Amino acid sequence: MKLLLLMIGLISATCSPLVGAAEAPKAAAATAGSATAPQLRVVTSLGSFTLELNAERAPLTVAHFLKYVDQGHYTGTIFHRVIANFVIQGGGFDSDYKIRPAPSKVVNESGNGLTNQRGTVGMARSQDPHGSDAQFYVNLYDNEALDPNKTRWGYAVFGKVVQGMDVVDQIGNVATGSRGPLKEDAPLKPVVIERIERVANP
Repeated sequence: MKLLLLMIGLISATCSPLVGAAEAPKAAAATAGSATAPQLRVVTSLGSFTLELNAERAPLTVAHFLKYVDQGHYTGTIFHRVIANFVIQGGGFDSDYKIRPAPSKVVNESGNGLTNQRGTVGMARSQDPHGSDAQFYVNLYDNEALDPNKTRWGYAVFGKVVQGMDVVDQIGNVATGSRGPLKEDAPLKPVVIERIERVANP
């Protein structure tokens, strides 16, 4: 039951249960992205970490995420949901806990072979399997329960942390409680995403 509640807590903006069926069962985890995979630096009030996106396995999701990055959507947003040993989730609220509008959605690519392992990044979503807007999460743990199976959609993984996982873990261990419209799991001191920027691949 605890795991189910955590899964419900992950979805974007609401607390509705998962519904729908996956188009494909969970596949084996994919290998690391190529040297040409886009990399992004996530600069937060607690430090920075770098993401490598997998445009080969999740082309629609990567293009969708990069669009929001290039529009500056994430500047001044926060990690509004932090659950130790599970995920950190951000990109949907500003530091006053007001929703940052994000009208564009993306098709669910959760059957792409990438799994919700520790350090991977995925798209949060609403009850609608294709309801992912701009909110994303980073796995603090191997969360295979977020992967798709034959009876339900999963959460689409589209990249991984390649540098700064210690910063992600630090965010994952902040004190949480009730803030703004969120009744639990919100950092008591806002963890601000100062910007997300493209970086040159090493």
